[in-house]
Amino acid sequence: MTQVLELQFETAAGKTATFAIDAPKPKITAEEIQKVMQTIIAKNVFDGQAGTLVTMTGARLVDRQVTEFDLEIE
Repeated sequence: MTQVLELQFETAAGKTATFAIDAPKPKITAEEIQKVMQTIIAKNVFDGQAGTLVTMTGARLVDRQVTEFDLEIE
């Protein structure tokens, strides 16, 4: 199973920006996530077409299970 941590922000233009972090550390806490998100906003780490990140709107850990099939391809 693969995990992705998604950090969601509101931008200065009122749009939503989501950043996905592959394979976050095990047992990450809400407090750790909040600190990182606050640092990203305070240091203006990202500035895209929708403007700077101004507020945190959410964070979620997404579990994804991938099943591959062994196909006989010629």
